[in-house]
Amino acid sequence: MMSLKISRRELLQKSLASFGALSLPISLTACGGDSDDGMQSDSVKADFLHGVASGDPLKDKIILWTRLTPNDVSLRLEVIWEIALDQKFSQLVNFGKVQTAQAQDFTVKVDANKLRSNQRYYYRFRYGNVISPIGQTKTLPETSNTVSFAVCSCSNYPAGYFHVYQEIAKQDVDVVIHLGDYIYEYGKDGYATEDAAKLGRELALDNNKEMITLDDYRKRYALYRKDIDLQMVHQRHPFIVIWDDHELANDTWKDGAENHTEEIGSNKNEGKFIERKIAALQAYFEWMPIRPVSDNDHLNIYRQFNFGTLVQLTMLDTRVLARDRQLDYADYMTAQGMNFQRFQEDLNHPMRTLMGSTQLQWLQAQLEQSTATWNVLGQQVLMSKMLIPAELLLPLSQMDIVALNQKIPELVTLKMRALQGDPSLTEIEKARLTLVAPYNLDAWDGYAAERETLYATLRKVDKKVVVLAGDTHNAWASDLYNQSGAHVGLELATSSVSSPGLEKYLNIPLAQLQQFELAFRTLIDELNYCNLNQRGYLTVHFTAQQMQANWVFVNTIKDRQYTVDHDRAYQVLVDSTLNNIKAEPKIA
Repeated sequence: MMSLKISRRELLQKSLASFGALSLPISLTACGGDSDDGMQSDSVKADFLHGVASGDPLKDKIILWTRLTPNDVSLRLEVIWEIALDQKFSQLVNFGKVQTAQAQDFTVKVDANKLRSNQRYYYRFRYGNVISPIGQTKTLPETSNTVSFAVCSCSNYPAGYFHVYQEIAKQDVDVVIHLGDYIYEYGKDGYATEDAAKLGRELALDNNKEMITLDDYRKRYALYRKDIDLQMVHQRHPFIVIWDDHELANDTWKDGAENHTEEIGSNKNEGKFIERKIAALQAYFEWMPIRPVSDNDHLNIYRQFNFGTLVQLTMLDTRVLARDRQLDYADYMTAQGMNFQRFQEDLNHPMRTLMGSTQLQWLQAQLEQSTATWNVLGQQVLMSKMLIPAELLLPLSQMDIVALNQKIPELVTLKMRALQGDPSLTEIEKARLTLVAPYNLDAWDGYAAERETLYATLRKVDKKVVVLAGDTHNAWASDLYNQSGAHVGLELATSSVSSPGLEKYLNIPLAQLQQFELAFRTLIDELNYCNLNQRGYLTVHFTAQQMQANWVFVNTIKDRQYTVDHDRAYQVLVDSTLNNIKAEPKIA
């Protein structure tokens, strides 16, 4: 019988094994092991400094990820991977060797197969006598009575601590769905960096400028992935991810971005956008546990995951692949005011697209063929009609608190009178309510025709959808209706991990901010719930009979010590047809 030496790591694992499936120590870090496997020599030292991750689970395989940090970057190194049914790796299911080099930024990505459905696994990597942290993961089920997601987005490292990730790591969920803005491209004086020094979360000295090159993006991922809370949540759960704009540049569209200055004549500025785009997407595929369509395809990331016949999860790209340039109200201003006719013509142009025709047709086919109880769309931006009285556009864009404090109470009063059927409302008062405009043209509101095309498909196939969204840094829940008033779905939008919400821009006391929340819910017809000032995440639990969504918030991201704010937690319950919606504060 082969004798085994028990390392300190394995001793720790043994002592925690009795705690069950969720017993993996979430604070475990890499240390030396007892194996002589691998290609390590005395002159080549390396370690697993960025943790481990898994993602894109299927019924029989899953992506496993890590990164090796060597002292000599000129060599190609060989890493051993293992996946097992137990933390001691005595029940090994599969293993292999994979090579990595500077060309991949020494990242390691394996599509581990020969797995059973609906099974929890443990995995690790080895280089010589150095062993990575142990991760735990789970495959998709053939059949299932319950499915649970944790949903998050928008994690800005300098803005605050990743307490939200720590909380998600503690949850018993099947997967974590990350809806983008996993990193931010800004430099040291950029967006939400004002507290970075005080928090000890400054950007690295060799990476504190705005990201442009492949090396820039790689180094930014490396910084984020050294965060212990981020390592923790990857170590505990498989991820299903999609990018948003900040993995590339703010307000990205297919051919450019708001935060990119293209080369003009002899003035190079930030260079060609296509070069920046290629660099950003390559780094994303290197550092994220996502399965590429092919080895050379770093663009197409829309894909589908089936949790038995209970949940069909379809991940969409509404940002990078095919998005037309965002409209801007400023482009429609004239000396006489806004040209609403031209704006409406452009807004509702039938060829205007977020997804592109190929992705849209694919999505339509998936919805037509679906036999799932729940059809879920994971994507970046708000789909609901966030239409506000047009007179609020200017003060909101300028964050004119004086004007907002004057106009909002007036409009709320008028809206309440209208809802109560007050016959004394004047035509001018009615017009103040009915003349509405999209608040955010970067969302689906800026691509209204394509949204109606999708809604028409839902009506045709007689299905409703649950839409998951991020991007805004605030929490929202909305009913989705087509232009004819037919109910087509429910949207659940998560708050951010650390990026600031409206509280940063409004800069008003909490009590007044909650008045704004009430005003938003009153004035925006599709909106049922919002939280405008707290960081957090969303859990969504499905059974055949109902879906339960819970918004969870932390009380601060600016202190090492934090608590979960149970007072502002919120819960939504719906039946399997999305009817009889019941929303109420969650009882802690």
